[in-house]
Amino acid sequence: MFEEVSQILVVDDEAVNLELISAIFIDSPNIVILTARDGVEALEILKNHTPDVIVLDIRMPRMNGIEVLEVLKSDSRTSHIPVVVLSGDDRERKNALKHGANDFIPKPFDAEELKLRVINNLQVKKYQDLVRNINEVLQKELMKKTKELREALELAKEAEYEMVVKFGMISEFRDEETGQHIRRISYYSKLLAQLIGLPESEQNIIFYASPLHDVGKVGIPDNILKKPGPLTPEEFEIMKLHTIIGGRILTSQPKFITLQAGKIIAEQHHEKWDGSGYPYGLKGEEIHIYARIVAVCDVFDAITSDRVYRPAFSIEQAIDIMKKGRESHFDPQLLDIFLNNFDEFLKIRETFKD
Repeated sequence: MFEEVSQILVVDDEAVNLELISAIFIDSPNIVILTARDGVEALEILKNHTPDVIVLDIRMPRMNGIEVLEVLKSDSRTSHIPVVVLSGDDRERKNALKHGANDFIPKPFDAEELKLRVINNLQVKKYQDLVRNINEVLQKELMKKTKELREALELAKEAEYEMVVKFGMISEFRDEETGQHIRRISYYSKLLAQLIGLPESEQNIIFYASPLHDVGKVGIPDNILKKPGPLTPEEFEIMKLHTIIGGRILTSQPKFITLQAGKIIAEQHHEKWDGSGYPYGLKGEEIHIYARIVAVCDVFDAITSDRVYRPAFSIEQAIDIMKKGRESHFDPQLLDIFLNNFDEFLKIRETFKD
């Protein structure tokens, strides 16, 4: 799957788990497995190696997984490495996410699920590295002639958008949506930003960042993400974690404007105007304008598209549903502008059909 060699560090105090996880990747010649029996040994390995993903057990002697996470996320050399935690305890998994874990796998783990989750996080890491590299290239291009710079910037922006779309689609390959949903959200969001009078620079930011709204779904188990019926309260609590996971994935330095905006949108696009949303219960203008814009656009696109748990609603039904959420779910001013310019959004929907 990956042309260059990728390293995965597995940290677990049970030798049988280290052997089993190593065996899972034996048919992947471009993946090298490093192993550590506890947190102390893992940190020693990290002095000489920079793995692309860390699989981390929580309960270990000498230094447990939470303590290791605290060290990893406080060090700039390791804070960007995705960490997939192993734990059979729901509270431990939530605590690990709060301490910066990117994903979790229940114990005892399913070998196929573990492999898929690790590879998903490996893909995310590769895309993040690629975005960083592009930004470095752009900084160097600033030293070149104006004409060359313009051409490079245009090409880089096109490449950045395609990468962001594909980055956003990582979770959608599991959620059975399509890249057209990602593109519709992108164009809807930019249009709504334009209609409310945001400057062109911010219109472009939301255009590039909005496709990342659901990237955290990469961390949600398939049996919940693809469930054909209603979720139980317990399953819904896990589903809500995709906002926090998305924020973790997109955490970056402030100079990476697209990723910073994507983090805000990923974390806040399920917040509601009346404060009844998640994950933080933000209310009114406490919710960032980018997230309020994407909330309107995402709900419209979601309810007018087929989902595994229900068929699409008609346009008329969608408008009815959204009007009912005018001062509870949505920023009323944004919703009014959206509905008053509805024909323009329908043109986008027609352009990017599934």
